[in-house]
Amino acid sequence: MEQQILNLINLQWVSPGLDLFMAALSSYALWMIPIVVTVALVVIFGGFKARFMLVVMAVAVGLGGNVLCEIIKHKVHRPRPREMLANVRRVELQRTKPVVMGLFKPADVQLSRPNPGTVTGHSFPSSHAFNNFCVATILALFYRKRGWLAFIPAALIAYSRVYVGAHWPSDAVAGAFLGCGVGLLTVALFDYLWRTQGSKIVPKFFAAHPTLLGPQMA
Repeated sequence: MEQQILNLINLQWVSPGLDLFMAALSSYALWMIPIVVTVALVVIFGGFKARFMLVVMAVAVGLGGNVLCEIIKHKVHRPRPREMLANVRRVELQRTKPVVMGLFKPADVQLSRPNPGTVTGHSFPSSHAFNNFCVATILALFYRKRGWLAFIPAALIAYSRVYVGAHWPSDAVAGAFLGCGVGLLTVALFDYLWRTQGSKIVPKFFAAHPTLLGPQMA
């Protein structure tokens, strides 16, 4: 069943335009500079709420994406689709300098030729899906009116990981659910610590912002 879904997404529901779009969504290198610039702008120009949210995101993604996901990956040791199956489409941006120039070239599409010696076993869960759904959950909790919109790019990025042949569909789904869970737990933990310890550590800030998620910080 899962292989059939993979075939639909990776082999049948495809086009040159989608190849480029999905490869761009999946590219860490392409988005690294925009992410760094956005974080820097929030740190410089954002208010207390936005800056505190960045701290929560850093902890959630740092511990969840870099620790929890890696532990699960090593325990499950599930090969990626292109490591198990022949003729899985591996879709990437063409290698260019700077990387953004790859957006102006056709995507690099190759069919997999599995080699048992190159299996990494890092397929389950998808770290891309985890990180983006974790961030989207935190944004939705901090900015409830518009933050939920972050789930749209998160879902597209999770889908792109299946499209480009990097993950099985269940990898993306598991990563999304784990990301939401860790995001919820991290916000709940920080909100609890702030409500119970904030007045002792930074009384002036706490007086102005007695809760992380309430209207006082809007």
